[in-house]
Amino acid sequence: MIITQFHKIKRNSTGLIKKEVIPISQIGEIFSILLQGLNITITILVTSAFFSFLVAFLAGFGRLSKNIFIRKFTGFFVEIFRGTSLIIQLFWFFYALPILFGIELGSEFWACVIAISMNYGAYMSETVRGSILSVAHGQTEAAIALNMSRFQRMRIVILPQAVRMMLPEFGNYLIQMLKATSLISLVGLADIVYKGQLYTNTNLSSTPTVYLLILVFYFIIALPLIGLTKWAEKQSSKGVASE
Repeated sequence: MIITQFHKIKRNSTGLIKKEVIPISQIGEIFSILLQGLNITITILVTSAFFSFLVAFLAGFGRLSKNIFIRKFTGFFVEIFRGTSLIIQLFWFFYALPILFGIELGSEFWACVIAISMNYGAYMSETVRGSILSVAHGQTEAAIALNMSRFQRMRIVILPQAVRMMLPEFGNYLIQMLKATSLISLVGLADIVYKGQLYTNTNLSSTPTVYLLILVFYFIIALPLIGLTKWAEKQSSKGVASE
């Protein structure tokens, strides 16, 4: 038996429940339309993740710097981006900077990447800082006894252990970044959500089906990230010294 249609339950104005038929062909049409926005969603996610990790390490090391100006500046940066909404930051980079200061970021793409990178980089910088400080103090003392420089202690002894502890949190933030990419449709980037909204503008009755398929799309994309996070949780307990 080949399934050619689905039934959607809907309550009419009189309160009675009725069934509406959703043809398989329509679901296929919606699926193909959403698929057109998949490339933008994945590209934004990968690019934002790369720069988020870069920002996280720079800000995390900045918070640990012995230079008070670097420490205070990175602290101010982290609190600004952690304490304000990602939507506001997105609108600020896309609308406010060009209007107020004449600073053009080039395109909607880079405005979105910078906003997501700065926001999640600020959050993850605390993970970097906390993980470095969590490495057993005896490891530092042993490295000093071996006459290692501060840079050598960080590169050879402390950072490899700290990175293992960062992995689970980085995996969780990567999943959060995927969810954050749904906001880029607000500035006109043609991602999955944007394509779905365009379709619902001319097919209002299909709105529940469209958003159900969008949910499925995001879940499928998230599956390998969830697996990566579980793997990271297992790795985080290996090769880390304890007191």
